[in-house]
Amino acid sequence: MSIDPLLIDVPERLDGERTVLLAPRAGLGAEMAVVIAQSLSHLRPWMPWAQDAPTAESSEMVVRRMQADFITRSDLCFQIYARKPDGSAGRLLGGTGLHRIDWTVRKFEIGYWIRPEAAGQGHVSEAVRLLAVLAFDRLGARRVEIRCDARNLKSRAVAERCGFTLEGVLRCDALGVDGQARDTAVYARIA
Repeated sequence: MSIDPLLIDVPERLDGERTVLLAPRAGLGAEMAVVIAQSLSHLRPWMPWAQDAPTAESSEMVVRRMQADFITRSDLCFQIYARKPDGSAGRLLGGTGLHRIDWTVRKFEIGYWIRPEAAGQGHVSEAVRLLAVLAFDRLGARRVEIRCDARNLKSRAVAERCGFTLEGVLRCDALGVDGQARDTAVYARIA
């Protein structure tokens, strides 16, 4: 029996010990534009969307598209926040989510990025663990992947730290931001 993804209850907030994940919401664009602009040198080698500083308006359009995609269950983006001592969401640190969703197979791909000054503090690993629990326990995932440029050692380390197995490296699988062919490391966990 298959259920329409629109009827699946997906929480809009996921809580970790040090991290809070929140679903996109209108009005976040200006803050998102600032965080991305501050993170460009860190993101530029890996993220095609992070080549130029966005405007508040262009970021607001992206956030509203992410919100619409969350509602239709076609892409489940979350923003990563530092958790305050009272449990509320503090500073915006980056983004993550369950992408390239195949509801028939129940397959998801986790992506992530973090602002440079928050890197190496465990927020991304905690976000990945929260999303894996969501995918397997609430959404019935059979497979969850993390794909990244094979040269992105920090991204690969997150996948390995979070219990994902390297299944292989796809040679010349995609074009990098420089237009050159690059290899993609594919990590996965299965139910």
